[in-house]
Order: sequence, then structure tokens, then C-alpha cells
Amino acid sequence: MIWSEAGGRVTDRASVGRVTAPNQVSPVPPADLPGTLGELRASGHHYRTVKQEIRDNLLARMRAGEDRFPGIVGYEDTVLPEVERALLAGHDMVLLGERGQGKTRLIRSLGALLDEWTPVIPGSVLNEHPLHPLTPASRALVAEAGDDLPIGWLHRSMRYGEKLATPDTSVGDLIGDVDPIRIAQGRTLGDPETIHFGLVPRTNRGIFAVNELPDLAERIQVALLNVLEERDIQVRGYQLRLPLDLLLVASANPEDYTNRGRIITPLKDRFGAEVRTHYPVDLELELALIRQEAGLVAEVPEHVLEVLARFARAVRESPSVDPRSGVSARFAIAAAETVAAAALRRAGLLAAAPAAEGVRAEAPVARVGDAVSVTSTLRGKVEFESGEEGREIEVLAHLLRTATAETFRARLAGLDLSGFTGLVAEGTVIETGELVSSAELLRQVGPVDGLAKVLDRLGLGDAPTPEEAAAGVEFVLEGLHLTRRLGKDVTESGRTVYGGRG
Repeated sequence: MIWSEAGGRVTDRASVGRVTAPNQVSPVPPADLPGTLGELRASGHHYRTVKQEIRDNLLARMRAGEDRFPGIVGYEDTVLPEVERALLAGHDMVLLGERGQGKTRLIRSLGALLDEWTPVIPGSVLNEHPLHPLTPASRALVAEAGDDLPIGWLHRSMRYGEKLATPDTSVGDLIGDVDPIRIAQGRTLGDPETIHFGLVPRTNRGIFAVNELPDLAERIQVALLNVLEERDIQVRGYQLRLPLDLLLVASANPEDYTNRGRIITPLKDRFGAEVRTHYPVDLELELALIRQEAGLVAEVPEHVLEVLARFARAVRESPSVDPRSGVSARFAIAAAETVAAAALRRAGLLAAAPAAEGVRAEAPVARVGDAVSVTSTLRGKVEFESGEEGREIEVLAHLLRTATAETFRARLAGLDLSGFTGLVAEGTVIETGELVSSAELLRQVGPVDGLAKVLDRLGLGDAPTPEEAAAGVEFVLEGLHLTRRLGKDVTESGRTVYGGRG
């Protein structure tokens, strides 16, 4: 299965194994590119292998100081240097890491290191280069037409193939199979024209990725041995000498790859580089990843995002969670999107309620209380230890409270918050909740000493909107409760009441 970033539908038989964005038509080459083999030679074009091409383009980006892997966060000093060394060495590689560490995203970014356009022999399912034909038919075509041979141009977006390894994947899917119709037409097994090529050969002169490599059956892994080392293929016992030109990249979970014996040792030996990936190493990188990837439908203040980032890291480090499966970076991203959706839902429901004359409509701004919903909606993303069965929501709720308290201390340490505790010193209660409007919450609080400094510390600016101010107030009230300076109760209707000492 290919994500929307790089995946799409197959447009014709010759494009099997290549991926394009949904509804994307193959790019049209510029008119000034050579149109015949003679023009190509006259232009000074030289044939290069895929690995030479990637090496040259990577070096060019390095020398120009350009970003070599746009969109990859948190790997600048760890994973990317190892990937670059592997590419410069011309090695096929395998990326090892738990789920949600960006392995597939990183693999797909390699396609940007290919030349934007490359010449091909029109109609060749193997993307053969006019100066380096592979099959007897193509060699005969080049010899017959000579410099008058028309050539086509292939965009780099069409030179990437990907297969999610599943137990039912066959040799025919990856390598190819004999076409019985062509045999019936009189062709022999020694003729490459009898072969219906699979995904790997069809990505010749490109990059082919195998996701979750250990899930391939052992006999299928054996079929990849010759591709990696000898660069030829075998179909039903017939060895077809095709010097395939491609970069093969695989991803795997280290538990499957190194411990369970689910990948054959000779195949592991064929990969020139083994690169370990990881989750964001610090809070700032976790936040950067959320900001980059989350599709937020409402404003989520920075302090709420920080709570969610700390929450994800706490879940990842919890002894109640199975460390072998990991906690995907998608967990924090989905949490941010869920919290934003809760704010949008509140704004939509409050808009349906009759409002006092002159009262502005509620704008969707997330509050820390909106994060409570993620403990139930996202528990399916976490693999818990067997002893925690039935306590999943309880564990997540505790970790969320811990993350909120840590963010409260980090953001508001040293501030005088006596103005907030003084509000309830004489029995006053403040009611908030999922459907309490910002105007109602601020009306209950009224003027508070120190509120301006709180909002400044939270990055809400000098002139926050009522919704942003309400988000700041609710965060302070929850933080005071979690640090045992304020009491809290939840009513039967689901509203939260702050008041009295904890």
C-alpha cells in the first residue's frame, strides 16, 4: 500500500511498480530535450548507473549547502549521515526501526536524488537506456535505427517502486513469471520476451523499496539474492542474464530482523548498509514533527502541543507499554489532530446555541481539557504489556496528567499564581468543560492578578483572543490542581469544577 505522498494507481502495464501521486498525470518532458539517439549523443549525455546518479546529485547538494532530505525531522546528526555514507558508497541498505519512525518517508525522499529526467527507449518495460540496452530486442532496435532512434524521457517520480511485504507475496509479483500465451505463440524459454516481468525488474534504473522485509516468505527472500549480488533474475529455474540497475532499500522492525530468524542470513549479508532509525531524541524534535505533520482544523496553542508531545514520550517510556512494538510518531500527530477537532466541535455546537446580543461567535481554539478524549480514541495505537489488560485508559490518563504537570512546571515555574488560588479561597468555584464557552469561563474568572504574565509565558502574545485567554486560564487551573494547590471535581454532565484546596 502506497501513501498519498508517493503512491497512486497504475496507469498501464509498463508502469507497474512505479508510483505517482493520486490523479497525477505523468509529467510532460520539456520540449528542448533531445528527441533522437543522435541528438542525445551530440548533447554530451553520458550513461550513468542509478547509484552513480544518486552519488553525483547528493554531492552536488552537499556542495551547494542544500537540504538533502526535505521533510525529515530529527535525523540530521544520527541517521542521515549514515544514509549519506551508504549512498556515496553505492550500497543497498536496510532501515531498522520500530513503527512510526519515518522509515518509509525517508526511503521515498531518496527519489529526489535522481536526475529529474532520464532518457529511455520508448515502450521498454525495463526503462532501458538508449546508450545501454539490455534485452536482445532493444539491442536489435538500436542497431537497426542507429542515431535516428526516437527516445523518450522518464521523470524521476516514475522511477520509484514500492512493495509492502506480505506472506502471500509471490516470486511472480517481485521478479516475474513465464507468460504461457507467449510460449504458445512459439517463443522459447531462452527469449526474454516470454517473461512477464515483476515489480523489481520494472523499476530498473530506479529505486525499489521493500517495506517490512522479514514478512516475506523465505523462498521469496531467496529470489532477491541474485538481484542484490549478481544483478540477474531467475524465473522458474531459467536464469535470465539481465544486469539490472537499481538501488534496493528495505525497512524492517529490529525485533523481526535480528532476533526471530525471520530473514535469511545470506540476504542480510547482501545489504551493504544497515541503518538504525529512532524516535525523536528530545522534546523540541517531537514538537517540530507534530507541527510539520499534523493537519490541524483549529488553533492548538503551543502549551497544548507541548503537553501532547510530552504525553507521547511518556507513553513510549512507560513500563506498561510493550517497548518492542514502539509508540509511533503518528500517535502524537493524531493526538494533536484529535484535540484540534474537539475545539472545532465545541465551536460548532456553541454556534447552534442562542447567544446573548453582541456576543461574538466562539472561535475554535484547543484547551488542555480537550486532550482527555485522546486517551480513549488513541489507545488502539499502543501495545500494552499483558499485565495491563483492562487498565489501558487508566494508564494513558495517568501519563497525560503527568505530561500536563511537567509542562505546567516547565512553562510557569517561578510565576506568582496566588491570584488564581485566591479566586477559590473563599469557596468560589470555576466551571469549565468541553462545551463551556470562552466567554463563560472568563466571566467566572474575572480580572486575575498575574494573568498577563501567564499568557506571555505561554506564548499567547500581548493581545490574545478570548479563546486563547481561556485556554491559558484552563491550563493554569489544571496545573494548580495537579500540583495539589487546587481541588477539582467532575460533574455527572461531564463538566469540570475547580474549587477548594487539593
